[in-house]
Amino acid sequence: MQQKKSAKDWFLYIIKCANGHLYTGITTDVARRFSEHQSSGPLAAKYLKGKGPLTLVYQESLSCRSSATKREIAVKKLPRHQKLTLINRFDT
Repeated sequence: MQQKKSAKDWFLYIIKCANGHLYTGITTDVARRFSEHQSSGPLAAKYLKGKGPLTLVYQESLSCRSSATKREIAVKKLPRHQKLTLINRFDT
């Protein structure tokens, strides 16, 4: 009997740029993805290049890529003050 391959958890994350802008993304490995963004290498988001230093201010675990993508879209639609409220709740 074959066992199902365990599905990877997906994460929504928010990064704060030095200029105060917020960037939202999804990944299966937050530490790796944040490191890619900080390095400003070829895998970094173009939006974040030259906007460092970057700070990881929020992350949230989700069960699958579909739910992570839906959550990312929902968070990106939030006004800035609601994103900041989400981040503040995460800090406490």
